[in-house]
Amino acid sequence: MIDPMVLRALREQVASSSRRLAAEGLVLGTAGNVSARQGDLIAITPTGARLAELRAEQVTVVDADGHPVDGTLAPTSELDLHLGIYRRYRAGAVVHTHAPMATAMSLVLDELPCVHYQLVELGATVPVAPYRTFGTPELAEAVLDALENGTAALMANHGGIAHGPDLESALHRTLLLEWGCELHWRASSLGTPRTLDRAQRAEYEAQVSAKAYGSTRPLR
Repeated sequence: MIDPMVLRALREQVASSSRRLAAEGLVLGTAGNVSARQGDLIAITPTGARLAELRAEQVTVVDADGHPVDGTLAPTSELDLHLGIYRRYRAGAVVHTHAPMATAMSLVLDELPCVHYQLVELGATVPVAPYRTFGTPELAEAVLDALENGTAALMANHGGIAHGPDLESALHRTLLLEWGCELHWRASSLGTPRTLDRAQRAEYEAQVSAKAYGSTRPLR
């Protein structure tokens, strides 16, 4: 038996994250989709929903095969993409947006280079998946392959996508991807951006571990 409190919590996470994306300017109208997984249950935004106004009761819940479990609205047309990421990468949440900078970079780049050490969290260099029609198995496959070495990708002439162990992480990586795209754009307007090589990225990762970078800790 499915715990209704679990369903409610999953739906609220997806709805509140969707509204936050809209408030951050990363989604416009119905463009974009969000999902979160709890065991074999996946709460996902419905097709045609305005994310800025999404309510928990509008969020659809499906099982790992995409079969409806609860809700009255059809899931997003990118359901197969979300399910594929859960199957291949054991993610806990997925965020896909048509964010302005990520989408702009997807029009002109073959990859987003590692212009700042924080992009290492996304896999350093962020690949651009080749263009495929939205909502198709071909798009899902192209994006899944692009995510092979990282947690985010750009989707050519489409937008960006990120996943994480939970929605907070996936949202953070979505914001980081947009920031990285804007950083590259601004730097490119001034000259050729320097990028971090493999050794520099490895040194950064070692320092993150040594200094517990990004987490709070008490004074000793």
